[in-house]
Amino acid sequence: MRRSLFAVPFALALAVASASGQKQPAVPDGVTFETGIEYTNPDEQHLKLNMARPKGGGPFPAVVCIHGGGFRAGKRESYDALTIKLAERGYVAVTVSYRLAPKYPFPAAIHDTKAAVRWLRAHAKQYHIDPDRIGTTGGSAGGHLAQFLGVTADVKEFEGTGGHAEQSSKVKCVVNVYGPSDFTKSYGKSVDAAEVLPLFLGGNLEKARALHIKASPLYWVTPNAAPTLFIHGTEDKYVHVEQAEWIHDKLKAASVETELLKLEGAGHGFKGKDAETAEKALFAFFDKHLKAK
Repeated sequence: MRRSLFAVPFALALAVASASGQKQPAVPDGVTFETGIEYTNPDEQHLKLNMARPKGGGPFPAVVCIHGGGFRAGKRESYDALTIKLAERGYVAVTVSYRLAPKYPFPAAIHDTKAAVRWLRAHAKQYHIDPDRIGTTGGSAGGHLAQFLGVTADVKEFEGTGGHAEQSSKVKCVVNVYGPSDFTKSYGKSVDAAEVLPLFLGGNLEKARALHIKASPLYWVTPNAAPTLFIHGTEDKYVHVEQAEWIHDKLKAASVETELLKLEGAGHGFKGKDAETAEKALFAFFDKHLKAK
């Protein structure tokens, strides 16, 4: 079966995807791991998250992990291992499910991930979270959704009706792992954008250009965007590295802190040393922006 655009989640050195039939990652003594916590219920979909958190009183910074899968597939369990590793480092980390295309096209996934951030703030006391220190990461399609959180904190039309409207969906920082930034330029530079994007955006570029623009994080960059680390392979055939370069440059021009880590020769999905390098950079960026109060 041919791999789909944005399909591969961030492959960390110790990532274990229980969704693909592998065993659930081991949980250290200092970590509490819970699965299947419902955070919102749009259209009776009962969307859930898995949570890993340090034992202790906190308050701890938090990270929302968003899986990839071309906006039409993927499971939150692919980030279970990362949430546990983040919890070991002193974070409350969640990995979330969201509504998938084609049944639920843009902006359903945006509404859901924003609802997840608001849910964390609404339950900050229960789970010992510092509501002022919430970051996000995702790989591929999940990188896009994480990036969208980072550039649309003040755009009310994307909040949806997923609950806890009194809370903000703003995130303090983003780690975007090979996520796209401009859908209008994905065609021709991705091996299957023409197959995947029309399902998410209700048509191809000719028929739904306005939605391709509206759904692209590049066009929502302002000086209020969240600091962002981009991690991208130079040989990515599914999301071209220029997608990271464009939005990195635009954030820089808007005086937003941004870093771009290009992994030479890496494709879509990191393995071995590339995965270790990406993981180290992710931890360092979150520590920099979320550990300091």
